Amino acid sequence: MGAIDADAHVVECERTFEYLDPEFMDYKPRIVVQKTSDVQVLDNEGRAQKEFWVIDGRLQPKEGNIGSNTSRESREMANIDARLQHMDELEIDVQVLYPTVFLRAWTQDPTAEYALCKSYNRWLADIWAAAPDRLKWAVMPPLLSMDKVEEELRFAKDHGAVGVFLRGLECERRLDNPYFFRLYALGEELDLPMCFHSGNNSFAVRDIYATECGFGRSKLPVVAAFHTLLMNGIPAKFPRLRWGFIEVSAQWIPYALNDLALRFRRKGKRLSETVLADNSFYVACQVTDDLGYILPAAGDGQLVVGTDYGHADTSSEIEALRKLKDDGKVPAAVAERILEGNARALYGL
Repeated sequence: MGAIDADAHVVECERTFEYLDPEFMDYKPRIVVQKTSDVQVLDNEGRAQKEFWVIDGRLQPKEGNIGSNTSRESREMANIDARLQHMDELEIDVQVLYPTVFLRAWTQDPTAEYALCKSYNRWLADIWAAAPDRLKWAVMPPLLSMDKVEEELRFAKDHGAVGVFLRGLECERRLDNPYFFRLYALGEELDLPMCFHSGNNSFAVRDIYATECGFGRSKLPVVAAFHTLLMNGIPAKFPRLRWGFIEVSAQWIPYALNDLALRFRRKGKRLSETVLADNSFYVACQVTDDLGYILPAAGDGQLVVGTDYGHADTSSEIEALRKLKDDGKVPAAVAERILEGNARALYGL
């Protein structure tokens, strides 16, 4: 047993969409290349982006959030041995894999969504099969076709998935909407936690924040989902379900809990001092977080940590697990729980 990277990524490539069923080939994403140099779009490391995906008729960045501290063959899983070797160098035993291009709103067409989710899930299943003890993943559910969600979740559960990938907003709805209750019931049945990853699948919110850095568009919707789920008692409806809040830091937990306590008090209720544990809520922290401030509110059994492997944004720290173990900011026993035990509990490993 060893350290678990609770938030790592694959970067989609042409192979991701080779699993499309023949009847869905018209939905296959294309790559376009920008030839002109007078107008440049820069990635998160300040380089000019040259390649873009066209997915369901919309342009999506292909190179916008790529970390130069990883090799292309590793982050795109072209060479899984290279990925595993890099994990060994970073002292990572297991990674849980999340998507990249699908962190943003990308389609409102149920058929396109089902076709590409299905292809992505088969790609991840093949990746898992190459290293089933070390590479786990979160399934992408086709939420615009709720009748097809069970098919994808059951396939994924049988092929190494350990969570369900969600963003802070889905299908132009909040995550406390009864529309998602069938998904939550399936997650409870299949022992697959709901994992709210930094991101947003609302076109309305995406357009409002089109030129914004991503804090309002991607991070805050996940914090709002945490608050809304507790405020409206959704976890109590699914008492065996676990919930993860990934790649949004953990620094906000005391603020969110204080706000909830005030709102509960106005309703004549009391917020439990162990509310995260009571509701099987887990939050991925960052090594830049003030853990001494966070732990009294969150509890030492509810934090996990990830590297954001493959990316280059404010959550990315490829040495995160080693730093948490070695920097001495928290007691060794607490660090060990964050590095391994809590992630095993969240993902059911």
